[in-house]
Amino acid sequence: MEMPYLVYETALSKRYASKEMRENFGDRKKFTTWRRLWVILAEAQKELGIANISDEQIQEMTANIENIDFDYVQEEEARIRHDVMAHIHDFANHCPRAASIIHLGATSCFVGDNTDQIIIRDAIDIILPKLVRCIKRFSDFADRYKSLPCLGYTHMQPAQPVTVGKRATLWIRDLMKAFVQIERARDDIEFRGCKGTTGTQASFLQLFDQDRAKVRALDQLVTHKAGFTKLATVVGQTYPRIDDVQVLSALALLGDAVHKCCTDLRLLAHKQEIEEPFDKTQVGSSAMPYKRNPMRCERICSLARNLFMYEQSAHFTASTQWMERTLDDSANRRIIIPDAFLTVDAILITLQNVSEGLVVYEAVIDKNLREFLPFMATENIIVAMVAKGGDRQECHEKIRVLSHEATMRIKMEGKPNDLIERIKNEPYFAPIVHIMDDILDPSTYTGCAPQQVSEYIAERVQPLLKRYEDQLEGSASINI
Repeated sequence: MEMPYLVYETALSKRYASKEMRENFGDRKKFTTWRRLWVILAEAQKELGIANISDEQIQEMTANIENIDFDYVQEEEARIRHDVMAHIHDFANHCPRAASIIHLGATSCFVGDNTDQIIIRDAIDIILPKLVRCIKRFSDFADRYKSLPCLGYTHMQPAQPVTVGKRATLWIRDLMKAFVQIERARDDIEFRGCKGTTGTQASFLQLFDQDRAKVRALDQLVTHKAGFTKLATVVGQTYPRIDDVQVLSALALLGDAVHKCCTDLRLLAHKQEIEEPFDKTQVGSSAMPYKRNPMRCERICSLARNLFMYEQSAHFTASTQWMERTLDDSANRRIIIPDAFLTVDAILITLQNVSEGLVVYEAVIDKNLREFLPFMATENIIVAMVAKGGDRQECHEKIRVLSHEATMRIKMEGKPNDLIERIKNEPYFAPIVHIMDDILDPSTYTGCAPQQVSEYIAERVQPLLKRYEDQLEGSASINI
């Protein structure tokens, strides 16, 4: 017997993704869905007047949906080189009375493509609540720290202060955008339905004695029974592979959002302002025991990059499908679609874990802010001096000289920023020395940031959270 740890297993299924997502893309879900579609097809055909389909046959098929002989199927597929026919033969073995009506009028893509669309829809339904939970955790974080001033950065250089909570709303906004696109991709799925070998429905038209109305009714009825509201009007043999691009593009957009968020957190960890969870027994480095590496956020960034590649691959496939279809999409889609969803699943589990355990070091944030605040306060100092009767240009020149002296002290001598002390010691600024502490109050430099956080959460985030209010509980843990 081959030991499982001696052969390659995908890291997504072995290390990162959830059991529910792995089961969604597993063989049992796939092939039982094929059988459910065969039952749905037979039910719809019977309802529309195909007389040689009986209730007993449908009942027999229904009773054997889960009864799959995987060993037989594997041997049969190896013999005939056709996976759908191998499963038809196995299903027929278990349903002798219904054998003659299984797959009646259909082509392989009836089960293959329709099942793919069902599985994709179900996969999106798995990830959307997980994404909303992350949005909820970050929203709670943003609200908690909406008034805590911190140094802002543009070009990764110190800029006007923001607040810790306001910065978190940028992450939330990106996640919200991704949610909208993923949900839209799900709602835009147009079920392939019953279209025949090249999309003309010729076999079904023959089955219903050239009755076009019944062919359309069959298509609509099967779509309804499969749980879809939208039905593709025209397809080739497969549903158009550009539909996969739409789904994987939405997942890639989530990759953008989480990569940006986690890159920010990695940079903040470098600044020692905010850290992701770090277990008491966790080892940061085999050589440097003091290390507290942001491995969760690094993992998310690493996984997110795969989503960009999956989208690119989907573009290649969609753009090279010749005429009604070619089979060079098959092997590619078997890899990129499951892996894309398992990747998103792993990302969201880890991101929720991060969002539930963020540690904020307020003293370091204040220290880093105050190191640069004197430079940012210079405009306010000029305004205060003018209010006391000073000349704006003269004041500007004096501060310019003192600022350059303080900068050289920082860069050449490695000493703290002493601009404020220099200003206080300059007789010219005596009229405002007594209000200098008020001028340097960090909260006066963050503008409307606290209000923006409250308004954004109330107006944009809360309506989404309300939709998922019964799915927001529970914490996320990672095993590795």
